[in-house]
Amino acid sequence: METLLFLLNGFQEVLTPFNLLIVAAGSVVGTIVGVLPGLGPTSAIAILLPVTMVLDPVQGIIMMAGIYYGAMYGGSTTAILMNIPGESSSVPTALDGYPLARKGRGGAALGIAAIGSFAAGIFGLIGLVLLAPVLADQALKFGPPEYFVLLLMALLILFNISGRSFLKSVIMGAAGFLASFAGIGLSSGVPRFSWGIPVLAGGIELISIIIGFFAITEVLKGLEERRVRIQQEHIKRTFPGKEDLKRSGMPIVRGSLLGFFLGILPGFSATVTSFLSYDLEKRLSKHPDQFGKGAIEGVAGPESANNATSSGGFIPLFSLGIPSSPPLAVLLAAFMIYGLTPGPVLFEQNSAFVWTVIASMFIGNIILLVLNLPMIGLWAKLTEVPFGLLAPAILMISLLGAYSVRNSLFDCLAAVVFGLLGYLFHKFQWPVIPFILCFVLGPKMEMAFIQSLEISSGSWLIFVQRPVSFALLVLATVLFILSSVLMKRTRKGKDTGKGAGLKERQPIRTIETWEGKGS
Repeated sequence: METLLFLLNGFQEVLTPFNLLIVAAGSVVGTIVGVLPGLGPTSAIAILLPVTMVLDPVQGIIMMAGIYYGAMYGGSTTAILMNIPGESSSVPTALDGYPLARKGRGGAALGIAAIGSFAAGIFGLIGLVLLAPVLADQALKFGPPEYFVLLLMALLILFNISGRSFLKSVIMGAAGFLASFAGIGLSSGVPRFSWGIPVLAGGIELISIIIGFFAITEVLKGLEERRVRIQQEHIKRTFPGKEDLKRSGMPIVRGSLLGFFLGILPGFSATVTSFLSYDLEKRLSKHPDQFGKGAIEGVAGPESANNATSSGGFIPLFSLGIPSSPPLAVLLAAFMIYGLTPGPVLFEQNSAFVWTVIASMFIGNIILLVLNLPMIGLWAKLTEVPFGLLAPAILMISLLGAYSVRNSLFDCLAAVVFGLLGYLFHKFQWPVIPFILCFVLGPKMEMAFIQSLEISSGSWLIFVQRPVSFALLVLATVLFILSSVLMKRTRKGKDTGKGAGLKERQPIRTIETWEGKGS
């Protein structure tokens, strides 16, 4: 009853004209981000983070959350129409969505994708309302050893899913830890790793790292690829028929359940759950031979799973301060920039903030359903926006945002340096998410580790002597092994999807370059 009262208060706060405008803006931008192949919610949140700094924390987080789940909606558009997934989680959708479009049933596929996304999103949010406060309440009983092991568990699993090489992820994570040490020491209170540079005594600004790794890197990638625009197919009717709805009902239910409950666990990204859902529907189907040729179930299941996962991922973020996917890792960084600390105390110290954000997600899902059914044709045309117009705008917003934090040109220079590094990391396939995660979580882990050793008089055995921390270590090992196995299957599925047609069925997929040649 108390939870319902908090949620109603959240709705009352969201249903003000300006906050409704913020929710709608985040949802629209997220849909656009999902439609534009190659951008993605992680980069979009990073690029627009400086813009949201003029808003108060509630409005800023509402907008960025809208970008995240809006991108999950929009990612299916180009996957179905052009065989170009806007997000990696939309790869399974393309396997059957594009054949449906080739048969003239792209409208039905897009409609089912929107309906499945809406149903799964609402289901995930109901689970968020019911489970997040309970989990946060239990987490308040954690001491420094339990919190340290919990963060270690999240890092181990996220290292595993953030790149093809676990060793590269560990190296990048270690680099992130070292970068987080710059500034005032937590235990000594004196500057460290500043190398005599006064501005480094205040540490490296997180927003400079995010802008560099995502915004500036994205521009450099676009310049290298000589992007101009992507042509798309004409869209006709967008509403599915009764038979489509009948065949999609149970896949939507199964995808929602699978995506939500796996999404709660750190390390199970929307990409993993969408592939698992596709595999499940193919195994349960009476006509598995239709999959890959235009089975509507192959669209309904994965689209429901990835949206339920995006909603479920907010549970560990809000309750434990643990991001379960790269976009949520950047969102965690946004929390820190706003001076908020996701975790058990968030529900106690900022309950009005939390419930307003959750209420905004319900409103955002309704807005997205209204937008995605009748306006799919409009969103697809956004793929024709010239990159020559996007790139300068991205650079201007990014550098202004980096400068505005401390009014320092050093932060702009840092953003450019991290942008060049990010481009090199992308080119040689070194994942940047472990760097950001360790940079954000490094000070928390350092403090928890120091406090744990103080409690135990310097003994490391405290992490295995306390029942909860030992249980978390065992759980971390199990989840790490499980996520390793599932990621291997996911990568195999993505490679199979490419081989089965994501590169072969290309009559519509035409990416124009500056020389006018398709690539």
